[in-house]
Amino acid sequence: MVAAWRAALGGHRVTLLEANNRLGVKLRISGGGKCNVTHAGPLKEVLGAFAKEQARFLRPAMHRFTNDEVVELLRREGVETYTRDNGRVFPMDRPGSAAAVVAAFESVMARAGAEVRVGARVTGIEGAAPRVTALRLGEERLEADLFIFATGGASYSETGTRGEVLGWLRGLGLPMRSWFPALAPIPLAKPRPAWEGVAWRDGELLLMAGKGGRRLARFKGDLVFTKTGISGPAALELSQAAEDARLAGAAFLAYAHDARSFDEVDAEAITTARTQPHLSVLRWVQQWIPERCAETLLKEASLSEGQRLKDLPKDARRDLVEAITGSPLGAPGPVPLSRGEVAAGGLKLEAVDPHTMAVRGFENLRVCGELLDVDGPVGGYNLQAAFSTGFVAGEIQG
Repeated sequence: MVAAWRAALGGHRVTLLEANNRLGVKLRISGGGKCNVTHAGPLKEVLGAFAKEQARFLRPAMHRFTNDEVVELLRREGVETYTRDNGRVFPMDRPGSAAAVVAAFESVMARAGAEVRVGARVTGIEGAAPRVTALRLGEERLEADLFIFATGGASYSETGTRGEVLGWLRGLGLPMRSWFPALAPIPLAKPRPAWEGVAWRDGELLLMAGKGGRRLARFKGDLVFTKTGISGPAALELSQAAEDARLAGAAFLAYAHDARSFDEVDAEAITTARTQPHLSVLRWVQQWIPERCAETLLKEASLSEGQRLKDLPKDARRDLVEAITGSPLGAPGPVPLSRGEVAAGGLKLEAVDPHTMAVRGFENLRVCGELLDVDGPVGGYNLQAAFSTGFVAGEIQG
C-alpha cells in the first residue's frame, strides 16, 4: 500500500494486486489486533536493532520515510498513537485499532489515484534479465512498465503470505535465502499445557547448547505458556536462535526470574530463612514465580507447600534457587515457520539497490518489505522496515 501510494502520488498509473478479498489482512491481526506500527526513538537506535548488514541496507530507506513520518501520516488520517515505555508505538487502544491503520493507508492510496484489485492472486511471472515482461493471474496475462513485489514472507499462510515468490525470483537467477522461522512461538519437547495462559514476567529467557551447556543467546522479556510450548516477547525473539541450535543438535531453554547470580539468591535464601523462620517455601518462591507454577515445581521437587524455608536441606534449597535463577524449560521442538510474526530469508540484500529497491540486473523490477532478507526484533521494527522500503520502491522517476 505504501509503495502504491508513493508511485501513484508521483503521477504513475498504478494497479495494486491483492490476493485476498481485502487489503492488509496480516496487518489487521498484528499485535493481537492492536498493531505495533513502528518503534520510537532516534533512527540510529532503531537501525541498531537490526543485524549490521541489514541496518546498512535499511539506512537510506528509513531516512526517506522515518518512524516519525509514519506516525504523522496516521495522525493526519485520524489515527492517534501512543508510545509505550519500551518504545513500541501503537494506535490508541480501541476496538479495531489495527483496522484503522489499514484504513489510513487505504485512504492515502485511494486519494493518490491507485487502483486496487482484490482477489487477484498472481500465479507466475514471465521474463528474464534484464526485464520482467508480465505477471500471470491464472489465464490472464498482465503487462506493465515496472513491477514492485511486496508480497511478504511465508508465515501465517492463511493471510495470503505463502512464500511462493521466492521460487519465482530464484527462477530469474536471483540469490535467495530459504524461508526460516523468526519471531515465532517456541514448541517445547515437554510442554506444560496445564500452565497455558500463565505469564512469567520481568525475567530473561536463556538458550544454551544443551542442559548445562554454554550460553548461546538470551533475551530479557516476558513469556507466556501455551498448550504446546511458550510464546510472548522473549520466546518470539529467541525463536530463530532456538531453531538454529535445535538443528545443530543441542538446544536447551531456561528462564531466569532474577538477574542476580545463583550465589546471590542463595545467600538471600539463607538470610531470609534466619530472619523469617516461619516463612513457607511457597511464599518465598512466589516472589518470582506465579502460584500455579510454584506449586507444581514444589511437588516435582517433593516439597510440601507449607514447608518452612528454614527447614530445607541444603540440596533442596539450592534446587529452589536454581529454579529462580534458571527455571528449566527443556529442549525446544521444531519452530513452525507458519506461525512466525515474520519469516527470515528472502531476496538477498546484495541483489538490491538500497536507494531505490531496484533489483540489480533488472530494469523494471523492485522488491520491498518482508520479501527482502531482513528480519528485525519484535517491537515494530519489521513494520517500519516494510513501510520505509515500500516508500522508496514507489519513488519512481520519469
